[in-house]
Amino acid sequence: MGQRTALYDLHLALGAKMVDFGGWDMPLHYGSQVEEHHQVRRDCGVFDVSHMCVVDVGGDQAQAFLQHLLANDVARLQAPGKALYTAMLNEQGGVVDDLIVYLTGTVDARPSYRLVVNAATRAKDLAWMRQQSSGFAVELQERGELAVLAIQGPQARAKTAELVTQARAALIHELKPFQGLAEGDWFIARTGYTGEDGLEIMLPADQAMAFFNDLVGAGISPIGLGARDTLRLEAGMNLYGQDMDDNVSPLAANMAWTVAWEPQARQFVGRSVLQAQRAAGNQPKLVGLVLEERGVLRAHQMVRVEGLGEGEITSGSFSPTLNKSIALARVPAATAERAEVEIRGKWYPVRVVQPSFVRHGKALI
Repeated sequence: MGQRTALYDLHLALGAKMVDFGGWDMPLHYGSQVEEHHQVRRDCGVFDVSHMCVVDVGGDQAQAFLQHLLANDVARLQAPGKALYTAMLNEQGGVVDDLIVYLTGTVDARPSYRLVVNAATRAKDLAWMRQQSSGFAVELQERGELAVLAIQGPQARAKTAELVTQARAALIHELKPFQGLAEGDWFIARTGYTGEDGLEIMLPADQAMAFFNDLVGAGISPIGLGARDTLRLEAGMNLYGQDMDDNVSPLAANMAWTVAWEPQARQFVGRSVLQAQRAAGNQPKLVGLVLEERGVLRAHQMVRVEGLGEGEITSGSFSPTLNKSIALARVPAATAERAEVEIRGKWYPVRVVQPSFVRHGKALI
């Protein structure tokens, strides 16, 4: 038996098929994964993502600590609520985890932050953060008492605002993309993992069941991890453990944009290795693949690029929105517009595209 969120019994009552995910018992779907996918693209749905790990970072040297720990620079966060997508790297330049960091406030010129990291890497991440905090006047607080709900889709903000207090509704309407602010004991962020507009709300776990019931009662469908995976793949969003891990550089995972090279004096963990990789230009790249014949692209299938060598699919699935099979794949850096993928012993041509297929309900390919 895995760990369970505060909504476990409610998921069962709603007919969820439960599966293990990173040591947690989580809903895969509530009947039809494909219909749940379409529901988010066309309207909105609610995910229980309370298995995610929330860590608050404070203290006199919170900013200096995170400037050391993270590849992106938290000094870019100038106003409370602003957020950054970034990664923690190891000394070899591999990705310990990817995460979102919010500037939650400033007291006496001392900024404080909130990090949201992946569920499957929770223990590893916390151990790494504590190890790297040595020598810094910093406080790390895991917020295990919080639940996290993601309401995603073009109607997510409007429908959610109808179900909450006037102050929370006003905040929902005012939030800009990639911004999160506290309202009472809730933290409401305009972020997500689907390629659609929406919210991620962190709230006390003992309030989560009532709020989830309110959302479902208002016609906001519960959505499982199956649709979450196809939605994020269509949006070209990486999944830790598949598209990158401790042995993969962010330069080989379409994450170079999350690395802040300036100021040059900022010595974040893994910087020297990344600088050498950038100078050498020898890293493969993460691309999108589209299969225009019948078949399904899956992780670990081999990719062949004529005259350049081989690569591998990192994530692949059938795209309900595009009605095609799509994938993310790590391939030689010089790969252009065409490649081949081996499916059950046969080679099939694929189109190479930018690693983002669908955003805000619109096809990008």
